[in-house]
Amino acid sequence: MDASWSNPRHVLDVVERLLSAPRPRVLGQFSAELGKLIPHHAAAMQSGDCPRSPLKVVGDEAITRTVTSAELQRLADRSEPGKALVVDGVLGGVERRLVLLASMPPVGKGSVLVVVPENTEPPRVELELAARLWHVLSTDAGQRAIDPGPDMLASNLAAATARAQAITDLGQTHAATLTTLLAVLRSGRLADDVARRTAVDLAADALLELKGVVDRDQALSEELTTAAFALLKTQLADLVRHTEVDVDLVDPVGDVSLPQDIAHTARTLTRGLVLAALDRSATTRLRASWRVDGPVLRITVRDDCPEVADAVPARGLTERLTTLGGHWEVDAVPGWGTTITAVLPLGVAEPPELRPLDRLNPRELEVLSGISQGLRNRQIAEQLQLSEHTVKFHVRNILDKLDVSSRGEAAALARDLRLEPVAHRTA
Repeated sequence: MDASWSNPRHVLDVVERLLSAPRPRVLGQFSAELGKLIPHHAAAMQSGDCPRSPLKVVGDEAITRTVTSAELQRLADRSEPGKALVVDGVLGGVERRLVLLASMPPVGKGSVLVVVPENTEPPRVELELAARLWHVLSTDAGQRAIDPGPDMLASNLAAATARAQAITDLGQTHAATLTTLLAVLRSGRLADDVARRTAVDLAADALLELKGVVDRDQALSEELTTAAFALLKTQLADLVRHTEVDVDLVDPVGDVSLPQDIAHTARTLTRGLVLAALDRSATTRLRASWRVDGPVLRITVRDDCPEVADAVPARGLTERLTTLGGHWEVDAVPGWGTTITAVLPLGVAEPPELRPLDRLNPRELEVLSGISQGLRNRQIAEQLQLSEHTVKFHVRNILDKLDVSSRGEAAALARDLRLEPVAHRTA
């Protein structure tokens, strides 16, 4: 080790340079200082304190351009906070000798640094000093994270939201691919060798699809409904081909331009609803369609599963929908099946509300009529031929839309606004 590292003034100078570096340049500065202790080809870090960009790399692009967060997470699981470990692991898709530096300071969520050293056996003294320096830097990063400035906070929130949406999209695509692979491997219609070849082809195509996600996201800002739905059909084609369920994907009528975020969300919602319906074992038929209805896009998925208790959209899908000002319409009839419609506004403008009841859809008005008559959920369910679980779902929506906290308040508001009782109807 260079004798200067034995000089406290030199060490303090290094620490001062590290703590003074602008946040985007912290890894580069640390790599430069670390190179005087442990010469290395590349370094990659993953931090829990930076929602804008938790994964950062520096060094040889032949290594860094293929580093993934999944690799860093696996290496982080092997690390020990406060210590420098020399291990064999995969980084950038290749098995290498690596140095792991991990820290879990009193503030923040900690971080891990993975270094590709030039010397496969770095000296222990240098490793220990590197671990101490990394802990100092991680502590400072954690402190910055808990007290960000307004501009940093706003950009972090925006980046975190965008990344969460991308993760949802990729997760949906991944789930559809895995479900398709299982359907192929379980299918009694295919011989074993054919099933294996088909599964391999599907997996290869899925990898190419995932690699193309970024390129697709940089495409035009709008998509025609026919093109957007055609992409959805392509994404679900193999699943439709190999599942035992009769799946009907109905092309939209007309060709309207959709903002790209609406098109992405529409595909995500449709895939999620289709996968949820296929996950219910009693489903034998399923129909998915899009329809532009004035200022909104209506995404409808209908199945024939007689057990409707679980036919409520997943929370993650609901967050995607409500973020864009949309809402659900759920119609579930025990013994017959479920129809779920996502109503997705095409723009930010909202029509003026003439009265509170205008916020409710026809089914919700029927449920509110039952509430105003003093009926319980079970009685309303029997009257409307719905499941009690579905009625509860509508009651929650009614209370939210009318901005009231109880059934009694909703009933009083309905009477004040002279809501007409809805007659019993048959299916």
